Amino acid sequence: MPDALPKPIVSTEWLAAHLGEPGLVVLDASWYLAAMQRDAQAEYAAGHIPGALFWDIDRLSDGQSSLPHMLPDPASLARDIGALGIADGDRVVVYDGSGVNLSAPRVWWTFRIAGHDEVAVLDGGLTRWKAEGRALEVGTVSRPAARFTVRLRPALRKSEEEMTAALVTGAWQVVDARSSGRFAGTEPEPRPGLRGGHLPGSRSLPFTELVGPLGTLLPAAELRARYERAGIDLARPIVATCGSGVTACALVLGLHRLGIHDTAVYDGSWSEWGREAGPPIEQGPPA
Repeated sequence: MPDALPKPIVSTEWLAAHLGEPGLVVLDASWYLAAMQRDAQAEYAAGHIPGALFWDIDRLSDGQSSLPHMLPDPASLARDIGALGIADGDRVVVYDGSGVNLSAPRVWWTFRIAGHDEVAVLDGGLTRWKAEGRALEVGTVSRPAARFTVRLRPALRKSEEEMTAALVTGAWQVVDARSSGRFAGTEPEPRPGLRGGHLPGSRSLPFTELVGPLGTLLPAAELRARYERAGIDLARPIVATCGSGVTACALVLGLHRLGIHDTAVYDGSWSEWGREAGPPIEQGPPA
């Protein structure tokens, strides 16, 4: 019987020992902002973990939405995941090439909101895999289509309407994964047409602060200290936000490591809230 998948992260040692096992699917979920001038799909073709499929975050999102990276409807999500060759019983390991958990946690969160718990993020991602001199494969990989069932957990995603209501009632704490400059409104947004600043009352914790020099998640005690230093009460409900719902999931991953499994993501994030003539915003550092 295959070994149980460690969650929410797996080490490079674990993956190397289990690579190629039946029912284990590895996903390269690398994605980069345009300003970073990196082509994730080309980099995947030039060298990826052997057997890894490529998950295109831009394509595997809601194409009908004017907002980037919105979660597709359940039927589309089930179809797209199944088309990649991922089945209900598969164990899934996701990584990216950023070295800071830029995009892999978004795909991890996607599987979790779809009701698929056998999913983990590769700790340190491709950066650590390469640093350890482990094997790479060139070209592309495909698998036969499979049946994937979505059992949606709607509580893990929040809408603009829900966020607006929560800011009035104080039902949730909001933590923002963007850089401190974007949070304060002193650094320009990478997407045109957006104001600078943050949701009123939200706290700032850039997602890059959750990893060490090798791109691995900080030890639990240090992770806890980062959230608490940002002003987050870990005993109260939390919603994570960012620019387009991608890096917010890195904050969710860190909280999951601490045993907090019900953190939601504001899917529209700043791409929705920060639009011109949008809801009220604040600027400057957290109060």
